Amino acid sequence: MDNTLKELRAAQRLSQQKLADELGVSRQTIISIEKGRFDPSLPLAFQLAQIFDCRIEDIFTPDLRED
Repeated sequence: MDNTLKELRAAQRLSQQKLADELGVSRQTIISIEKGRFDPSLPLAFQLAQIFDCRIEDIFTPDLRED
């Protein structure tokens, strides 16, 4: 899944650690989401959308590449 988390986080000048603390997850989780290595649970995606005052679809888009 592609995402804009890194850009949204940078626009609000949030560090990975600060965002992780707000969400109650590890900094490694934020890194993994930003790099597309980990897809968050639905509750975590809703929390992210709430923090950035947007829809989940504004953060995450399906990866439509064919392997």
